[in-house]
Amino acid sequence: MKSTIIPVYLKIIAVIICTITVFLACNDKDPKSKKETIVSGEMNLYADQTVQSLVEGQIEVFQSQYDAKIYLTVKSESEVVNDLLNGKTNMAILTRKLTKEEENYFLNKKIKPRISHFASDAVVFIRNKSSKDTLIDLEEVFNLLHGKSSAINSLVFENPNSSVVTYMNRWANVKTPAKDKLYSLNSTKEVLEYVIKNPNAIGVIGMDAVSEPYPDWQPLVDQLQVLAVKNVKSGTNNKEYYKPTQANLGAGLYPLKRSIYVLNYQGYAGLGTGFASFVVGDIGQRIVLKANLLPITIPDRNIIIRKEINKK
Repeated sequence: MKSTIIPVYLKIIAVIICTITVFLACNDKDPKSKKETIVSGEMNLYADQTVQSLVEGQIEVFQSQYDAKIYLTVKSESEVVNDLLNGKTNMAILTRKLTKEEENYFLNKKIKPRISHFASDAVVFIRNKSSKDTLIDLEEVFNLLHGKSSAINSLVFENPNSSVVTYMNRWANVKTPAKDKLYSLNSTKEVLEYVIKNPNAIGVIGMDAVSEPYPDWQPLVDQLQVLAVKNVKSGTNNKEYYKPTQANLGAGLYPLKRSIYVLNYQGYAGLGTGFASFVVGDIGQRIVLKANLLPITIPDRNIIIRKEINKK
C-alpha cells in the first residue's frame, strides 16, 4: 500500500513545482514584471503640451539607448500640476517649478524632489506673413493684459490653462486677467490656423512649436512670422528689438525666456532619475540644441584640421 501511495504523492509535488517554475519563468519575460532601475523598466511621464515636440524627441532617443518604456501624456500646465498633486504621476516636465504650497503635498509624504533644469525656450509672438509689421512692443502687450488702451488689435492664446498664459500673467503681474481683445482656443495648432486666417491677430505660443515644428505643422509655420520683441527692461538697449534665437536667449537679450524642468517626485532612484540624467547629459543637450532651443550646456564640437588635402 505504502509503495504505491508515496510515488503518487511525490509526482503531485513534482508537478506543482514544475508549474510554479514555468509560471515564474514566463512572468519574467513580461516587460511589466521587470524591476525598475535608472535605465530599465517603465514609467509614466506627464508633460506641458507647449514643449511636447522636445519631450518626444528626448524619449525616442532614450528608449533607443536603454531597455526602458516611457508612457507620455501631454496636457496643459494646470492639468499636469493637478495630476501630480492627485497622485496620477510622480514625473513631469514643466516650464516652471511647483510653488511652495504645491510642493507641500510631497514634503508631507517625506518625498524629496529632484528638479533638473535641462533647457530653456521662450514665449513668442506670431503673425501672418502678409502683415508688414514684424515688431511688437512689450509695453503694448503689458497694457492689453491690464485692460488698458493698446495698439495691439488682439492676442490669441492656445488654452486658458496654458503655461503661456500663466507666464504672461506672472510677467505682467496681472491679478485679474482682462477680457477685451484676449482670446483662447484649444490647441497650438488652432492658434497657427487662426493667425493665418486673421492677419490682424497675434498668436502667443511656446517657442517649441515653431523652432522645430511637426511635419504636418510645417506648411502652417511657413505662412507665419515670429515677431521681434522690444525689450523694455534692458536699460540702454530698450530701443532694440530681438528675436527668440538661441543666441539671444543665451545672451539674455530676449525678455520672455522660460526654463524647462524635469520634476522627479518618485522618492527613489528609479527610471525617472536615469531619464533626468540623460536629458542634462551630452546626448540630451544635443537634442535640445538640434530643436533650436537653448540647452543648459553647449555640447563640445570637435573640429579636426588636416595638414594636407586628399587629392583624388
